[in-house]
Amino acid sequence: MIRTILIDDEPLARDVVRHYLRSFPEIEVVAECSDGFEGIKAIAEHQPDLIFLDIQMPKISGFEMLELIDKHPAVIFTTAFDEYAIKAFEVNAVDYLLKPIEQTRFDLAMEKLPARLNHVDGVAGELLNVAGLSPAQSHRVVVKKNGVIKIIAVSDIHYLEADDDYVKLSTPDGIFHKNKTMSFFERTLEANQFIRIHRSYIINLAQVSRIELKEKDSYIVLLKSDIWLPVSKTGYVKLKAALGI
Repeated sequence: MIRTILIDDEPLARDVVRHYLRSFPEIEVVAECSDGFEGIKAIAEHQPDLIFLDIQMPKISGFEMLELIDKHPAVIFTTAFDEYAIKAFEVNAVDYLLKPIEQTRFDLAMEKLPARLNHVDGVAGELLNVAGLSPAQSHRVVVKKNGVIKIIAVSDIHYLEADDDYVKLSTPDGIFHKNKTMSFFERTLEANQFIRIHRSYIINLAQVSRIELKEKDSYIVLLKSDIWLPVSKTGYVKLKAALGI
């Protein structure tokens, strides 16, 4: 049996998927969820092979939910038209169903499922990197710390620091880690708000308090949070230009 979870805030949409699944006896629906928080808990509890996932949901989006789970099941997205979502799906060959979902399109997605089950994690990781470029995800970062999910407004981030396979986010509420790359945040964050001053640091320009010469051709920047950070030569040029000095 293929253990399956339906995650969608619209009960009617879940009803439609459940109805279509009656034609596939090898599929067992083990849970239904109405938002991403419920989805995370259900995935941890049931360890499904497959999820049907809506993108636009209250609290956190489907993409943000996927970023917070450790082991990715196969995903078939159920969504209204979304330009960035469709681009991500096409690039990464993850299937999607546009609402209202038609039976013939649903059956086609199910025919592709066996191949998806064999290549889940790689496809999911690539998908999230592309989907994360959507403007809808450029104003906040969703993280999980000690089992608690927190939504961080981008404007509340003081600086970002490379930390092995993670990026460390420094905020007024403490330090959080995100399983992304510095390059990803450099592409995603607003260029007029965040500057990469060093290979290991990206800073919020609103946090800059002072720039000082440390030694010949070597600078450091003081943030309002009383943190000193190194500035590379390239970073210094970009920082001066951004601050108009």
